[in-house]
Amino acid sequence: MNATLPVTAVIPVCNRADLLARLLSTIRAQTVAFAETIVVDNASSDNAQEVARSAGCRLIEMGSNAGFARAVNCGWQAASEGWIAILNSDVELDPQWLELLLAESGGSSFATGLILNATNRNLVDGTYDLVGRSGCAWRAGHGEPRREGGSKPIAIAPGTACIFRREVLAELGGLDESYGSYLEDVDFGLRCVQRGFTGMYVPGALAWHHGSATLGRWNPAVVRLISRNQLLLVSRHYDRALLRECLWPVIVGQLLWGLVALRHGAGFAWLRGKREGLREFHPNGAPSAALRGFLAASEREIKSRASDSYWRWYFRVSMSRQNDT
Repeated sequence: MNATLPVTAVIPVCNRADLLARLLSTIRAQTVAFAETIVVDNASSDNAQEVARSAGCRLIEMGSNAGFARAVNCGWQAASEGWIAILNSDVELDPQWLELLLAESGGSSFATGLILNATNRNLVDGTYDLVGRSGCAWRAGHGEPRREGGSKPIAIAPGTACIFRREVLAELGGLDESYGSYLEDVDFGLRCVQRGFTGMYVPGALAWHHGSATLGRWNPAVVRLISRNQLLLVSRHYDRALLRECLWPVIVGQLLWGLVALRHGAGFAWLRGKREGLREFHPNGAPSAALRGFLAASEREIKSRASDSYWRWYFRVSMSRQNDT
């Protein structure tokens, strides 16, 4: 039944026409065809628009860099009913990517596959998203060697390469455009958690991600936005009781992330982002047993899988007070 529903690809782009051309070639090679491909251009200064037109895509010109969230919203709102594939312009898709996601999605609201590092194709770039009580997210499996596994239910799909039912995007109002770029997909996922929408992780559906191709992972603009948006996640989803319970993990997790940013020469950008986030910090989340359950399950999985020093120190320090009581 899912294969009969039309699927529209929505691709926000800002420069790197070469990567867009690669993605579009993998879209044309799919064993199940997309009904339409919509490229939303955030004021590219190279020939990305020409690449989109020559490939037969529908082009939406934003006129300025409006951010990932607004570009995605413009794209899916212009699409017909069915499924919406949200794709970063710096990914490439295996020919069976769409076919396998549709076959495994069943009654789910969304689905995503295994995203591998485009440079080292034996390393995992991401799978699905998890969120610590700190408000800091982890893309499950990031940096791990590729392993075999079966499909399973998930709570949050990364906006890198995923499919959503258009009706779910419409019911939740799409991505929150105030995030601009970065963590807007996590915010949308937390809203899905609280509304009971669930998805599927399909590891056989492969994509390859070049990663931060436009600005670079530790570009000051990227760090500032992530730093700000981490606080927005907490402010908009935690009710006051949950915030009180998680205040120490929030402080620990976000300070440790600042130390990581400092190590990469982006300490001032982290500080600017936190200052902006604090100005917008007005906790107004509604009590949610589903959110509490998700955060608890996320921390268990992160603790059992994440091997980088950030998460080791986070659990060591954030749990120190709990162990003292």
